[in-house]
Amino acid sequence: MSYITRQLERIKKQNPGELEFHQAVGEVLRTIEPYILSNPIYEKEAIIERLTEPERQIKFRVVWMDDNGKVHVNRGYRVQFNSALGPYKGGLRFHPSVNMGIIKFLSFEQIFKNALTGLPIGGGKGGSDFDPKGKSDREIMRFCQSFMTELYRHIGPNTDVPAGDIGVGAREIGYLFGQYKKIKNVYEGTLTGKNLLFGGSLARKEATGYGLLYITQEMLNSRNEDINGKTVCISGSGNVAIYAAEKAIAMGAKVLTMCDSTGWIYDKDGVDINIVKKIKEENRQRISEYVKYRKSAEYKDGKFEWTVPCDIALPCATQNELTEIGAKNLVNNGVKVVAEGANMPTTAEATEIFKENSIIFLPGKAANAGGVAVSALEMSQNSLRVAWEFEEVDNKLKLIMKNIFNQISDCAKEYGKAEDYVMGANIAGFKRVTEAMIAQGLL
Repeated sequence: MSYITRQLERIKKQNPGELEFHQAVGEVLRTIEPYILSNPIYEKEAIIERLTEPERQIKFRVVWMDDNGKVHVNRGYRVQFNSALGPYKGGLRFHPSVNMGIIKFLSFEQIFKNALTGLPIGGGKGGSDFDPKGKSDREIMRFCQSFMTELYRHIGPNTDVPAGDIGVGAREIGYLFGQYKKIKNVYEGTLTGKNLLFGGSLARKEATGYGLLYITQEMLNSRNEDINGKTVCISGSGNVAIYAAEKAIAMGAKVLTMCDSTGWIYDKDGVDINIVKKIKEENRQRISEYVKYRKSAEYKDGKFEWTVPCDIALPCATQNELTEIGAKNLVNNGVKVVAEGANMPTTAEATEIFKENSIIFLPGKAANAGGVAVSALEMSQNSLRVAWEFEEVDNKLKLIMKNIFNQISDCAKEYGKAEDYVMGANIAGFKRVTEAMIAQGLL
């Protein structure tokens, strides 16, 4: 039994029921197994054992009161997975699906994503099973204050710098930051994704979606192609999906689809992103409202299964949304590129289908790294007490995404699989993190 097989069995046994964590670890270790086995130092130094065990797992109770005076109890989590490259960095997710396994998978992925940016940040993630949907601003404020009353003791600008994720936007970050500031009596860059009035960065809300298109364009450039004129299907209608669509349209592509948890739209004339912004960002309504504004659009209830023909598919919603069914639909309809805008949105079975059919596939740990990259740039601005212009941040983001593509492409070529960007991303991130771990001794 090989070193990797033994480790995968150990991880499943020690972390029962954490299926997403098993999936994330398995995807990384299996793709880079030949590289690990060819370097005996990794087994000698127990690198896999150390890399797959979080440095710290924090679980706590969050008690809050609704507008009717009823008391509620939720669970809060923070997994500080790896600090070899810098302070823990990763978002907070507020969603009913959140549990320790979800947070561990997200923070494990974050290690490699953050490493690929080239910036001095480690990997972490956190959140709660609290559902902000349907809650008043006052209820969300009270929850965030209670959440931070526990979390504050575990974070800091040189220790752990959380950001937003699903269910945590500028409003939630503002409430969390206000409570942190009150408790600690310091004004410091402990959270990113803040309002521009108190230390936020221009281009942060656009960063993940824009970065997704920048790396996709870099990949196309390497093949003497362009995104201009391509058709694009996007899942989701949150922050990442909206700004991915906005940038794709600005680059000359036609975006055909978007969706939310209730259904999806198809606009044969191309999605009008300003309408989507109005519906989702301003009015907080369902995507079904879109068809009231566009005669060229159709709405369908239920899960989006990628049935619309397109050149490029950008899954930007949530983990494991693009299944084997969706992958077959995309392949049968002639898709050429799949680039992940969310964290692990493609199942292992779907990823294998793309590989078997030679579909270009950009994994999320590379393709959606734009958000955390600009979060790290926000940390730099906070430390320097400066605020960069949008163009300066955007140009830095473009360069970071270009460097990420070059890293994963060069690694894939070096190890004999020129277009296997999953392997390229995993090896590039793994090498950077583990070299730092070994250099720092037994930690």
